Order: sequence, then structure tokens, then C-alpha cells
Amino acid sequence: MNKRAKVIAFHLPQFHPTPENDEWWGKGFTEWTNVAKAKPLFPGHYQPHIPADLGFYDLRLPEARHAQAELAKEYGREGFCYYHYWFGDGRRILERPVDEILSSGEPNFPFCLCWANHSWSSSSWQGTNTTFIEQIYPGWDDYAAHFEWLIKAFNDNRYLKIDGKPIFVIYEPDDIPEVHKVMNFWRDCAVKAGLPGLYLIGVSHRNENWDPRERGLDASVMQALPARNGRIPRRYLATKLKLALKGNKHKLTIWDYEDILGILLRDNVVDWPDYPLVLPNWDNTPRTGMRGLVFHNASPELFRRHLHQAIERVADRKPEEAIVFLKAWNEWAEGNYVEPDQKWGRAWLEVIRDEVSNPNLTE
Repeated sequence: MNKRAKVIAFHLPQFHPTPENDEWWGKGFTEWTNVAKAKPLFPGHYQPHIPADLGFYDLRLPEARHAQAELAKEYGREGFCYYHYWFGDGRRILERPVDEILSSGEPNFPFCLCWANHSWSSSSWQGTNTTFIEQIYPGWDDYAAHFEWLIKAFNDNRYLKIDGKPIFVIYEPDDIPEVHKVMNFWRDCAVKAGLPGLYLIGVSHRNENWDPRERGLDASVMQALPARNGRIPRRYLATKLKLALKGNKHKLTIWDYEDILGILLRDNVVDWPDYPLVLPNWDNTPRTGMRGLVFHNASPELFRRHLHQAIERVADRKPEEAIVFLKAWNEWAEGNYVEPDQKWGRAWLEVIRDEVSNPNLTE
């Protein structure tokens, strides 16, 4: 396949029981628990989202990880960007799938890592203020220990690189104290370990003027989710009236996917490397219920327009830098996935395959 762009999909290495989730949510809990019990909250609301080809998989199984990689290869994905959780003092969560991918050498599919450096709390799910795990930054010994773990991944021959430098994405760079110094420290560690350096990408959250270079980073990727503000379109009058009678104690926000396509990608031109991030859908009501954000009427064909525009922005770059990030491969409880489901089958994957190999991209 002659690709015009490389699509790297964020990947959630969850979907397997952990002692922490057993304690917080009940024995055997995974994201599938919320996905399967989701209910429609307004007329035409597509819920629940039920997986098709891959089923309700368990990522402890090498067969499940292999099936994901084979499907991604078949439909033109360049690699996965696995979320990586390091909470400080060496504490990691959801580590088993990536640990086993590293130790086994399988599946033979490219990958990189994204440090999801944020605390876990019930506020994002239930609206309460219980903190389950706090993201902390204990200091330089911990940064050194973190790098010692990371270098095992960076040296893997499957690891994605730019100019020979391992790609490392950081979700909340501004939360890291003295982030510029930390990035320089890690770059020095990489050189001492025999690498030519690191290629560090920071996530910008709807801030078009966020300059990664001021944080010691090389590039940015902007996540442009629209505001969650309790917006419910007038056409859902019955839903609005029902909620009004209950005192409007909700934050359910509904945006038509077609209406917001124009704000999901960066508007301004910047003088640093910036990689587009595409969102096929969003519906986190399986987690949050009436506090959720919904991209209503998202479809593969509307996503095609979004992806097409993103690819146009990178198609003239040198091949290893013609990257589009996809959020996400498998965030099912956020309705944010391209794996096959019972409604759309493989249609999301087919769109990506077609667009990355499209030789006739035009403005």
C-alpha cells in the first residue's frame, strides 16, 4: 500500500481485570462492564455499542492482542500508541498488556507510548471527588527510574521513531514541574543509552497557541473536544422538558458531529511540528451517564471528510513525519473507537484504509 500518511492510533491497554478495579468497581470490572450496560438517553441515541469481530476481548490473552494488530495491519494503521501509566514512585497501572508485548516480542506491530500523566478520580465518572490514584512527581530519582523503564521500550525494534529518535507522547506536559528541565534530562539519558535522542510530543488541549518548544518538546498534537456545557438541541424537546422537571441537574451535552467537524482540527498555522488528531466519534455516557458528552450522528462517511482534511495537512511532509494521530483504536466506554461493532462493522477501518492510500487528495 502506497500510503500518503501514517495513522497512529491511541490504544487503551485496559479490558482485563486488575486488583485496583476490583477494589474500586467490583470483582472482574473492566471497561466492558460499562459498555455492555449503557442505555440510550434521548431519541436516536446509539447505545449500547456492542463489539463485533473481536468480541468482548481480554487483553491478558496474546490471541486478543494479535487479533488487534492483524486487523490494524489489514486496514492501514501504522502503529498503536499505548497509554502508559506511571504515577510516581514506580507505580504503574494497566501495565500487563504492554509488559507482555515487550517481553514476548509479539505481536510484530509498530508502537509507541503516551504517558497518560493524570490522576484517576471518580469525578470524571460519577461526579464525586474521590481520588483513586494521584499522579505525583517525586523528583529526579523517580524521573531516572521512569527512564530506566522506558528505555526497554525505546530499544525495542518495533518502536516508532522519527530521525531515529523514539516518539514519546506526553498527555499533560504542563502538569510536570520544571518540565523543560525534565525533558532535557531524559534527552541526555537517551544519548547516554546510545540513542540519537528523543522525539517528544505534547498534547495541547484546545489551545492553538500552545508552543511545545517552551516546554522542551519537539512537537504538538491538539485535542479539540468541544465544551461540555449541558447543551441539548431543541429538537429533543421531550428530553429537555423531562430534565427541566427534574431541575436540570445534569451536564449531558449533545453536539451534532457534522456541525463540529470544523472545530476538531487546528485553525491556525504554526511554526513548529504539529500533528493532526482525528476523532471518529465521542460518547462517554457509558461512564458518565447524564454528565456525558455525545457526538450525535457520527458516521464513517462524515469521519471520511475529517480524516481527509487531516491527511491533506501532512501529505507533503517527508514520509516518517506524515503522521495523523487517531483517538482512538479502542476507547469503547467513550464511544471513541474504530474496532468493528454491531452497527457499523468494519466501516471505520475501511475509511482509514481508503484515505491513507488515496492518491488524489485535493483541497
